[in-house]
Amino acid sequence: MEAMKRTADCGSLRKSDAGREVILNGWVHRKRNHGRIFFINLRDRYGITQVTVDTESGADDLAALCQELRNEYCIAAAGIVCPRPDDMVNPSMETGEIEVAATKIVILNKSEVLPFQIDEESKANEDLRLKYRYLDLRSAAMQNRIRLRSEVTFAIREWMTANGFYEIETPTFIKSTPEGARDYLVPSRLYPGKFYALPQSPQLYKQLLMASGFDKYFQIARCYRDEDARGDRQPEFTQIDIEMSFVGRDDVLSMTEGMMHHVFKKTLNTELPEHFRRLTWEEAMENYGSDKPDLRFEMPLKDFSPFAEAGGFQAFKDALLQDGAVKALVVKGRADYSRKQIEELEAHAKIYKAKGMAWMKVVANSALEGGVAKFFADNAAQIISDLGAAEGDLILVVADAKRRIANTALGAVRSKLGKDLNLCDPARFEFVWIIDFPMFEYNEDEQKWEAAHHLFTWPQEKYHATMERDPGSVKGDLYDLVLNGYELASGSIRIHDPEMQKKVFQIAGIDPADAEKKFGFLTEAFKYGAPPHGGIAPGLDRLVMIMSGLSSIKDVIAFPKNSFAVSPMDDCPSEVDQKQLDELRITMARETSLQNRQEQEK
Repeated sequence: MEAMKRTADCGSLRKSDAGREVILNGWVHRKRNHGRIFFINLRDRYGITQVTVDTESGADDLAALCQELRNEYCIAAAGIVCPRPDDMVNPSMETGEIEVAATKIVILNKSEVLPFQIDEESKANEDLRLKYRYLDLRSAAMQNRIRLRSEVTFAIREWMTANGFYEIETPTFIKSTPEGARDYLVPSRLYPGKFYALPQSPQLYKQLLMASGFDKYFQIARCYRDEDARGDRQPEFTQIDIEMSFVGRDDVLSMTEGMMHHVFKKTLNTELPEHFRRLTWEEAMENYGSDKPDLRFEMPLKDFSPFAEAGGFQAFKDALLQDGAVKALVVKGRADYSRKQIEELEAHAKIYKAKGMAWMKVVANSALEGGVAKFFADNAAQIISDLGAAEGDLILVVADAKRRIANTALGAVRSKLGKDLNLCDPARFEFVWIIDFPMFEYNEDEQKWEAAHHLFTWPQEKYHATMERDPGSVKGDLYDLVLNGYELASGSIRIHDPEMQKKVFQIAGIDPADAEKKFGFLTEAFKYGAPPHGGIAPGLDRLVMIMSGLSSIKDVIAFPKNSFAVSPMDDCPSEVDQKQLDELRITMARETSLQNRQEQEK
């Protein structure tokens, strides 16, 4: 191999290199046989260079080797850099002005028949791509995404370090504490019956670092959550974990904006606004039906209740009589939607618990027709004016006795329309801060209050005196950063006072003894002058996904699991040897098969 070690990569050669002797190493991306002349596109992670082999001079051994070459053979090619004739320049290739006239080729390793073709973007199904992930990662698209992820991570470290943050690692084996999802547990061999947990986040430890005097901390942190298979979740993911002392909400938000400015400018050469838009949680829910609204397009929700009261449609009136809401959505230029298309939107609203969705179309002379239009004929002109509608628009209306359902269901229809109507430009980045979240929410099933986010959030000062009497009205010093309809980051100002922490535990129904057992090491630290502090944790996987214009984090993670938390490539999770179980004092409880259970029941 020493004799054929590369002296140039497959993306660096240009016309100025003409006459240079080079050795390239890489994979055969394509091969074309034009009689006695072979054209080989040789690829590595830097690009593609065309290698030509002219066998007309009688180089039979080289001709025989070229005949043997197949896609994804790993080879070394030595030769002379030659400029291409003007009529053969390939402007779509960065190396398109040159080719390498090969004098020697060595096969470094052969490839079996590929399970799928390695192109710019693989068209293979996801399971096949994950089973042969090492091949999928060779594609130009995946190479670019992993490169971007590396550059984003470096830019984050660059900015954080320049602004006085220390990168500090927190433990991977920790005490199991409730944080919303189930923990992944690791049994201890030395202490049978006891378990470590893998961290869902470094939350408690970064707060302890603040108590330790490290006032600016960050970490590119691996996190683990044992959740049921759904959507685009991964059992292991990466977050940009940040914590600061002696700060308020605006300090954390300003710091995060500065970091995002640097990352987008450094990696995509994209300028972001100096400050991001802010919406309260109530504003987001009322205007967009979501606490993670996509602001790349307008189409806000409108209050239809004044017209519901004056109209003759009883379902709308019934919702208002129960202190509910009637919300409308104006879809510009879509009065041409068919009944079938409207029913598909209604079915989508029903997924979010809406009982139905009414509709009307705006026609000439400030009139409404179709759907429930006849109930509002007398007020048609006023409805059209107040909703900002015009001829050719479609009006959709959802009513419900629960205001959140009316907002959420119609908000989901808004999001679907944004995608259906191609209103979501993947090259556009619209950030928005969502602030003033409710701190507690009532669990109807368990008949108790619980933390809406987590137990360590500082309640806003104006609620301190009344929070125990009226938990539902309390706003936490919480904030989310939303980008293009995705929750990119979540954070809060934390509790640093042990007495306040006890109050929050009490409201959330956590027994003092249980709280001491699970969180005593944190509340103990608060007794020794812990400073006011707060932080945030943007998701690295999701950030790179959005920057890449994608909709799945699997496409920006080198070796992800599938939607069922399984790796088809290495068959993980897998069984382990009985010897390992014995060392850990673990006995497996074998489930009786369904058939055996049915026989036993007989």
